[in-house]
Amino acid sequence: MHAKNRIPSSGHSTPSPPASPLRSPRYRHGRKSGRFSPFQPGRTIAHRLAWLLLSVLLRRQGIFLFAPLIYISGMLLYMGTVSFDVVPVIKHRPAPGSVYRSPQLYEKLKIDMNADNSSADAISTIWKNSYRGGEWRPCVNKSLEGLPESNGYIYVEANGGLNQQRTSICNAVAVAGYLNATLLIPNFHFHSIWRDPSKFKDIYDEDYFISALKNDVRVVNKIPDYIMERFDNNLTNVYNFRIKAWSSIQYYKDVVLPKLLEEKIIRISPFANRLSFDAPPAVQRLRCLANYEALRFSSPILSLGETLVARMKELSANSGGKYVSVHLRFEEDMVAFSCCVFDGGEQEKEDMKKARERGWKGKFTKPGRVIRPGAIRINGKCPLTPLEVGLMLRGMGFDNNTYIFLASEKYTTLRKQWLHYWKCFPTCKQKRCWHRRKNLLHIRTFLPGWPP
Repeated sequence: MHAKNRIPSSGHSTPSPPASPLRSPRYRHGRKSGRFSPFQPGRTIAHRLAWLLLSVLLRRQGIFLFAPLIYISGMLLYMGTVSFDVVPVIKHRPAPGSVYRSPQLYEKLKIDMNADNSSADAISTIWKNSYRGGEWRPCVNKSLEGLPESNGYIYVEANGGLNQQRTSICNAVAVAGYLNATLLIPNFHFHSIWRDPSKFKDIYDEDYFISALKNDVRVVNKIPDYIMERFDNNLTNVYNFRIKAWSSIQYYKDVVLPKLLEEKIIRISPFANRLSFDAPPAVQRLRCLANYEALRFSSPILSLGETLVARMKELSANSGGKYVSVHLRFEEDMVAFSCCVFDGGEQEKEDMKKARERGWKGKFTKPGRVIRPGAIRINGKCPLTPLEVGLMLRGMGFDNNTYIFLASEKYTTLRKQWLHYWKCFPTCKQKRCWHRRKNLLHIRTFLPGWPP
């Protein structure tokens, strides 16, 4: 056998390989320039450069990816030579009703308000009966029937200011009556802002409160010892319900009542705004009974009220002893809690931010919480400023000679609001102007904030 050899040893010829295609690389180098060559005779330099650029683009098609970038760069370079002063600036317009504009409104109405004397006798007609019947009548009747056996005791802690505490008391009476429970005299929560240590009996007549409700709701001032022994005589050890604000009365029946029957005593803290306004007539009746019949101020406060009324009548002798008393509620904590923005600028915003942190640490700075002052104002949730109250009273017919006495004199940083108010009513009196300090010193024992 002979070994195979790639190179023939004889003179015989071998078959030739197939011919290469015309576009084979071996023919490319030998091709003439043809019509696409930029160096053909008779071409100008401009033609040659154009054909050269076109040939580069055709051979390197990836360059088209950079064409938009090149175009944008050229536009930016071009725009850089033009002044931006000629480009219109689009300003953001706040939504209607989202910005405090009462001072501007007052300036527009001021001349007409001062010239209008058509309603000067509003102070004389405001208390006339405007309904058919001619007299005020009680809206609730006291029950004459006895009460069934109690289901247990309810203890609530009324937090907030005096108005919130009063609302909490009325709600507590309504809940206790609806659940057939015995109500322990509510405890007033000591707040970091008001810092008032007053107890229920310091402000209200406790004995009268218990007596007025005896046929509708059982009220006691002490829990029996045999029950308190289970909790080491400490009410803070009693099971506490954390109830959501504005809960329905049905929630108390479905959730609170079973626990009350099991434990025989429950605690609800805090209790401010923990009952919905929308309630059955039987619940509303108990609310009204507590507010208009059972809650009566203690003797020292009643005596103080009579003294203040006599003093206000004396100061308004020029109008026959007729006057208007206003509690503006435009205080620092109220304004801060609302998260509304007025016209005090950045200083106002910073002051209200600090006030929120002092009174409700962390409540307004929780992650994800967004404060929208404009939306709050549009929804009508901003407190009326002294100026707005003044405009409202003038619109009701009280002229600028009306004697008005302010129930509060705590100023916020928005002092200009008060200045506008005093322009509406120059005869307005502050509290320090119409009480006699020497006659009111005894009230300090019962209301630590008085006299200021």
